[in-house]
Amino acid sequence: MPRTIMKVRATKVLAIVALASISLMGVVGAVAKSQPLAAADPTGCQPTASTPVPQPTQAMLDAAGLGDLPLAPDPERRDLVAAPFSDPTAVTNPLFPISQLDSAILNGHVDGKVFHTETTLLPFTKIIEWTPGQCVRVLVSQYMAFLDGSLQETAIDLYAQADDGSVWYLGETVSDYKVNGLVLTTEGTWQAGLDGPFAMIMPSDPQVGDVNRAENLPGNSFEEVHVTKVNQTFNGPSGPVSGGMVALEIHQDAAPSDKLFAPGYGEFRSTDGPDVEAMALASPTDSLTGGVPAELMTISDGADRLFGSPLATRLEWRRADARAHRMLDAWIAFRAGDVPPRLVRPTNVALRNLTAQVEARRRSKTRDASIDVAYASNDLQLRYRPVIEVDTMRFDLWVRRALLDATAGSLGGTRSDVVTLEWLRDRIAQSLDPVTLVRLDTLVGEMGGAVVDGDLTAAAHAGRELREVMSGLT
Repeated sequence: MPRTIMKVRATKVLAIVALASISLMGVVGAVAKSQPLAAADPTGCQPTASTPVPQPTQAMLDAAGLGDLPLAPDPERRDLVAAPFSDPTAVTNPLFPISQLDSAILNGHVDGKVFHTETTLLPFTKIIEWTPGQCVRVLVSQYMAFLDGSLQETAIDLYAQADDGSVWYLGETVSDYKVNGLVLTTEGTWQAGLDGPFAMIMPSDPQVGDVNRAENLPGNSFEEVHVTKVNQTFNGPSGPVSGGMVALEIHQDAAPSDKLFAPGYGEFRSTDGPDVEAMALASPTDSLTGGVPAELMTISDGADRLFGSPLATRLEWRRADARAHRMLDAWIAFRAGDVPPRLVRPTNVALRNLTAQVEARRRSKTRDASIDVAYASNDLQLRYRPVIEVDTMRFDLWVRRALLDATAGSLGGTRSDVVTLEWLRDRIAQSLDPVTLVRLDTLVGEMGGAVVDGDLTAAAHAGRELREVMSGLT
């Protein structure tokens, strides 16, 4: 997932993308033709074999404006030949454990705004023919980034591990969004075998001085990684994490920057000037037994009740005020224990805002703040609950957001919410019975259609029906 905070602001030249894709596929074909082919299986795939990885030429680098980058000479590269892929979806590389990382939360700030990302391993695989005759079954990981509370980017990332323990990146499908939910661009999308070669995202047993290209399509996506430190210890969500790695990344669209990788987490921390994105919590790496603590349940239940309250009378507001302070007291008690450090501030901010809105008797803003508090509590509960339960609650919370935005007359906000729901749906679909899934899909579709028609009354109606569906799931 090489995008991190740098990819958020990346811009690319589409003409060069097309040129690079065509040229690289020519290289792919030339290398494929030079390889003797064994008898194909019914899918057209050959027995997996050690295969040279096509590389862009210097002329292609120059055409993309990358000719002056301080790139490593070939003897330092670890990614010029791909080992066979006998069991590609069993990823055991500790520094990029994507098959063992069901869900992760990273957070930080970009351009002074709150930045929050979620990655989820989806419950299916794909087969990619990355060069003629050579096929790899890949894991599929969903990436979602939120900037200042709105969906900013989504991606579907494809990964596989070779027999030598190296992990390879076989493409991504990217969508960047405006605040109003409209697609801004799909630049950076690529797939191995269609647009160019795949790329090594993590060597096996990396050592200082090793170099690999995590993305290798000049003009579209290009990133060279230089290992500068190994056996490092980082402060993680559950305490010190040993065996970490520091790499210097050279990008096509940003200044060189350091990225940290840690066992059990993979990509751990990225910086770009003052901007930061860092690991906040991962499952199952940080999972604990014993069920959800009572304090977190107090916070979640309180948020649910505040969202559902009419907040129309003095008595209801007094009860809301008392409930908000009980939630704050529960958080103070919980915070005194073992809490992932990077989740403390978002929860502090959410609860302070909630109490302020209740005290000011702002009905709509109180409900909005209750969603933020519930989301913060739900993130913390990833440590104690199955990922599917956490994602189901996330879906419900975005239904609430869509309902609020539709009621408030925010067409762009509702559109962004519906797009978010469409992506979250893929995380929970496999847990739903067929009838419930059809009902959920129908209502999300109705909300989307209402947004297209500019009919926010109809969107709100579908949102209320969708909440009824979710009430039986959360």
